[in-house]
Amino acid sequence: MLEQETRSSLRPLLITATLIFAGVAVLYFFAFPSTPGIADKVETGENLLSDPSPEVNSPAPDFNLQSVAGKTIKLSDLRRQPVLINFWATWCAPCRIEMPALQDRFEKYSEEGLAILAVDFNEPAEAVLAFGAEFGLTFDLLLDPGGKIQDLYRIRGYPTSFFIDRQGVIKVVHIGVMTEGQLDGYLAEVGLEN
Repeated sequence: MLEQETRSSLRPLLITATLIFAGVAVLYFFAFPSTPGIADKVETGENLLSDPSPEVNSPAPDFNLQSVAGKTIKLSDLRRQPVLINFWATWCAPCRIEMPALQDRFEKYSEEGLAILAVDFNEPAEAVLAFGAEFGLTFDLLLDPGGKIQDLYRIRGYPTSFFIDRQGVIKVVHIGVMTEGQLDGYLAEVGLEN
């Protein structure tokens, strides 16, 4: 009898706990969706598969972003050039490790048309400018307010690099810091060899 009373008194607690858990799960789904932008698309009823997929051997999704120097960069305007898009942040330790190698390759291959677009994740221009000055970066440092381009490219970690050939096709996607050997190999895949 006492056991039945205990169960009866626990039932409302279990129901409340279950409802709270379900509410938290729903909030988590919309706050941290598994596919970037999914919450907005679910809310508006958009087709979740409508965005081009940023995969190897597919066209690189186009975008416009402002550089810290104030110029507008449109990816499709760089067609006929090999492009390295590097997604990064000033607080990312691995990003700091690979930036000098990116600058070195930019200096080496810029006359052959290499464009490096370093897309920073949602940080103030002052922080990005200071980072660029610290490392002596001369390639384009782009601002991505709200991380919209990060969402478009489905970025899951920093740094992430996309190597795009002269036809605008993604040839390599590398997540994490690159060794110099990997960087040289990837640049060779988009037509830049030693």
